[in-house]
Amino acid sequence: MFSPIGLPAAKPLRWLDDLVQQRLQRWPNRPPGLDADPRGDFWLKGRPGAHDNAYQPFLKRPGSDRLRTLPDGLWLNFGGDMREPFVDIFAIEACGNLQNLLDKRSRFAPSMHSMLAVCPAPWLLGACGDESRRPRWRVTGVLPHEPVAPLILPVRDMRVLYALKATHYASFASSQIPHAHEYFMPMDALTAEDSHNNMALRALVGRAAASASGNFFLDMRGVQPSKGSRTRIVSSRSGLVESSVTGDSVNSSMRRTYFTAAAGKSAQDRAPRVEALQPSIDS
Repeated sequence: MFSPIGLPAAKPLRWLDDLVQQRLQRWPNRPPGLDADPRGDFWLKGRPGAHDNAYQPFLKRPGSDRLRTLPDGLWLNFGGDMREPFVDIFAIEACGNLQNLLDKRSRFAPSMHSMLAVCPAPWLLGACGDESRRPRWRVTGVLPHEPVAPLILPVRDMRVLYALKATHYASFASSQIPHAHEYFMPMDALTAEDSHNNMALRALVGRAAASASGNFFLDMRGVQPSKGSRTRIVSSRSGLVESSVTGDSVNSSMRRTYFTAAAGKSAQDRAPRVEALQPSIDS
């Protein structure tokens, strides 16, 4: 028995899982499309790592030593100082069906307590992957010396980009309003060749990964609002500067902010990688 894409029926899901991992392997340490931060670059890609590297960052709840969240893609932006460090995260989750989407959304749902990011010591000691070949612990800016134990940091801010199959994406985008930390894209955009160079996808990732490093507040520097004048609004939610005419209604396109119809075609529907205690594709 064969699937519509010509692969044995028992293997296509695993093959698609490997395909997504291959695509995300090409993504750089800094999420593509995110503008450079003048204060310095403290982004590191935590997942996916090399196939033979078992030491990769993961997320967990305080006090839990079993239930771990292992996103398909995970980027960490280290902040604070050595006395009070924290991390902002940008995650990518690919979902094979709507139930899988609900399970994964629940893991990132807002809570009264902080999520923790765990960075194993061997991962921190490894090279960050850029031309400098610096060890990752030096890039974080929050460690004074080589670590001998995992670095466990509270997650200050998070953004999650979900990849959905074409039919699920169209239905969800037309009828749902995402939470403040959620963004969505078609699975084909993620599995396309050189997906990290897709301009529409880069624009969405740039908006999503901006997170708390941007400015959520009205920029009133040198502005004297009057009827017909324009006011500059700087928001890390969009990553862009929007203009509106004072006194006129602002037609904000919420769905365009959270969704993308990025170009790139793939006939395959991908099932998220299943690891211990992770939601399975059919859960």
